[in-house]
Amino acid sequence: MDKLIESRDTVNRWLERFGVRFGIYKNGVFKEQLFPFDSIPRVIPADDWRMLEQGLVQRVDALNRFLYDVYHDKQIIKDGVVPAEFVYSSKGYTPECEGVTPPHNIYSHISGIDLVQAKDGKWYILEDNLRIPSGASYPMIARTITRKVSPQTFQENAVVDSRDYSQLLKEMMDFVNVNGGANVILTPGRYNSAFFEHSYLAEKTGALLAFPGDLMVENDQVVYTDMYNERHLVGCIYRRVSDEYLDPLVFEPSSLLGIPNLMQAYKKGNVAVVNALGNGVADDKGIYYFVPKMIQYYLHEEPILSNAPTYLPYFEEDYRYILEHLDKLVIKDVSEAGGYGVVFGRDLTPERLEELKQLIMADPRRWIAQEVIDFKDLEILEGDQRVERKADLRAFVVSGQTTKVWKSGLTRFSRNPDSFVVNSSQGGGFKDTWVLEQ
Repeated sequence: MDKLIESRDTVNRWLERFGVRFGIYKNGVFKEQLFPFDSIPRVIPADDWRMLEQGLVQRVDALNRFLYDVYHDKQIIKDGVVPAEFVYSSKGYTPECEGVTPPHNIYSHISGIDLVQAKDGKWYILEDNLRIPSGASYPMIARTITRKVSPQTFQENAVVDSRDYSQLLKEMMDFVNVNGGANVILTPGRYNSAFFEHSYLAEKTGALLAFPGDLMVENDQVVYTDMYNERHLVGCIYRRVSDEYLDPLVFEPSSLLGIPNLMQAYKKGNVAVVNALGNGVADDKGIYYFVPKMIQYYLHEEPILSNAPTYLPYFEEDYRYILEHLDKLVIKDVSEAGGYGVVFGRDLTPERLEELKQLIMADPRRWIAQEVIDFKDLEILEGDQRVERKADLRAFVVSGQTTKVWKSGLTRFSRNPDSFVVNSSQGGGFKDTWVLEQ
């Protein structure tokens, strides 16, 4: 026990020293805080991991097929598998991407898939993050520090070496790079919540870290100007900027974070953008409902991993079920992220339940409902005591020449004993994820 406490405290001191922090805006104020590390790892047996790996590859491959289809032939809509109005009413659907084909038809190059494990051992997928999924850098650097301060930890345990994430990213960026130019990571800047990750991944992959203003489009090519005023052709942009701010001439005109005329260069195939523009239509919480059907439709396979049991008030039968069982379900606002907009019906007063019911009746497309999964508690250290808290897993899936799952992930846990919400923006912590060799 003493060794675990010492390891936790030492790793957190080093994280603080390296500036490994998570920033959030609250009430209009930017605040940085430590993303606390816990030294008790999540351990996943090799057989369990093989099943997860197969299921995650299957899911991401189907989602990439769906994204191509939605912006091109729309066959899944024509065949009635996914309702047209459900796609086109999604806030993530981007008409400007119609007919635009990214290099090698890959849309979601880096997918962050959030899973939980129920108490019976079964894994459920809660959410697909296909736009700008973050968080890989935290377990990367935490394990690096652990290896330095406690080398015996990995000498005494048969844990798969997870130091290849940056190599997976580099290989993917090199594969989609359209002209042999530079790979860059485009950051919104110092006050972005994940700025540490942007700079860390740039260092680890050998990519250039680009700030707003460093990139410009000339003759439909993207060019990076360095601090010595030397110019470099760019072949791949790993952007950490949301779609709506990427090109002020096409999307939000007031944006100071994007690159004017980027969309023109992208449409002409002169630069790869990681992840592709328009991906939001596939990680819409409502579209999530249809992913098992996508796997059957595109791959002709049964899904290996299950969704949480989900209801869409868009469908009459589900609509009635939700209104009748509102006090037993989890209700999610499809436009929210980061753990916000998640309501447990059991926690609401009769008055609040009635208010929520009225909101659902007024705008059914805005909501989904799910059965409450009593997912697994993991041990964490709270002070000098072992306690159990809810935890999820964000798996990172990298799609390049092939689709690969990083043999680790971000295990996040709630620090509130009564909460099922584990997001870092909600005050949670993280721990290492050990995939066992055998």
